[in-house]
Amino acid sequence: MDPTLNKEILDQFRQNFYSDDKNIFAQNVCSRVDPFEVCLSRKTLEETHHVYEYKVESEAKPVSNQKNSGRCWIFATLNVIRLPFMKHLNIDDFEFSQAYLFFWDKIERCNFFLNNIVETAKRGESVDGRLVSFLLNDPISDGGQWDMVGNLINKHGLIPKKCFPESFSCESSAKMNQILKTKLREYAKVIRDLISKGEGDLKVQNMIRDQMNNIYRIVGICLGVPNETFTFNYYDKNKTYHSIGPITPKAFYEEHVKPVFDVDNKVCIVTDPRPSNEYGKVYTVDCLGNVVGGRACIYNNQPVELLLEATAKSIKDGEAVWFGCEVMKRFAGKQGILDLQVHNFPLVFGVDIQATMSKADRLIYGDSAMSHAMVFTAVSLDEQGTVTKLRVENSWGEDRGEKGYLIMSTEWFKEYVFEVVVDKKYIPLDVLDVFKQEPIVLPAWDPMGTLANVS
Repeated sequence: MDPTLNKEILDQFRQNFYSDDKNIFAQNVCSRVDPFEVCLSRKTLEETHHVYEYKVESEAKPVSNQKNSGRCWIFATLNVIRLPFMKHLNIDDFEFSQAYLFFWDKIERCNFFLNNIVETAKRGESVDGRLVSFLLNDPISDGGQWDMVGNLINKHGLIPKKCFPESFSCESSAKMNQILKTKLREYAKVIRDLISKGEGDLKVQNMIRDQMNNIYRIVGICLGVPNETFTFNYYDKNKTYHSIGPITPKAFYEEHVKPVFDVDNKVCIVTDPRPSNEYGKVYTVDCLGNVVGGRACIYNNQPVELLLEATAKSIKDGEAVWFGCEVMKRFAGKQGILDLQVHNFPLVFGVDIQATMSKADRLIYGDSAMSHAMVFTAVSLDEQGTVTKLRVENSWGEDRGEKGYLIMSTEWFKEYVFEVVVDKKYIPLDVLDVFKQEPIVLPAWDPMGTLANVS
């Protein structure tokens, strides 16, 4: 059969299109309005209510906003941590500095990239091979994973936002990243040239030290350089004045935050249903991370039902849950609804989207991957104890959903949530034992690592 789209075939397509008045009507509407808005299901909107059976004791203010940056993983982490911290200090308005962790992630991740260049060169990887080409394509991004933020907090601590506020390049990071990407590619060539000439580790690491001095200057100019110590003054809910400091960010975390939220007590459980990746195994992604010498990104792969159960247990116990998902599928943005039925695509287009593709198929064929991190703060269950819906704290300001909060159906969770972070006490012992295994290494471009590559 002739595979070309000849005139006879194209004429038949045209005839088929205009033979159905519904196509003309849909064209008239969609040519003037956002097609996703046209497909919104009125019935789903009517049946969606932000009322939950179990909810964390109090939701923090203000609703955070990552602006034009890919810092969702940092915002989600700090949104989880601030809840028990605010309760401990008896305050109702607080944010940790997202800019502070962003600064240190840029510094650490540039150093991590340069050392990856060393490692891949020693492996004999060609500069035009898939691995090095992948690393060079996006040498510094804004995204990250749970283990990566744990590395930053354990090494550099935390600081209140008022002590290290946002900057232009925090809220709109593209231009700073553009500068860094060009320098890192330039530096990668210098490093590979040294190694190809047979230069030893000492000379290579001295070169990286000089390169990182320039990187530090660039990042410091764009984001500011955090002070070594700070003083945090605040009023509690009783209008009583308090002061903490002068204190280092690391001491602040260890003395005032860690007692109520210890990042090392939290574990990341993922669900990857691809046949190639067994449940009950641990995985990592080649060349993924941010701190040289820090812990690797480890994925304990389990059925999605376990993630849902652990999430419900945590929220019922009053602890919010960090999670990673693919946010833009089956999502009504303005209304803040994550539901498989929120759009009626067949009604408008005559075909559904992803009608025959499973979660595993979407991962395999490149139509799905983790792209955003947020926080679960509430959950509802039916009479059998099955989760029916969840409340989500986002980091896109108050303009979406219910003043910044989204609502998610259980069916959406099963299709588009890929990982949750909960305290170890909510995970069965046999699942925790899986972390003791030697991780299976996935390639650097695997979709399970994409949350760390968000720009």
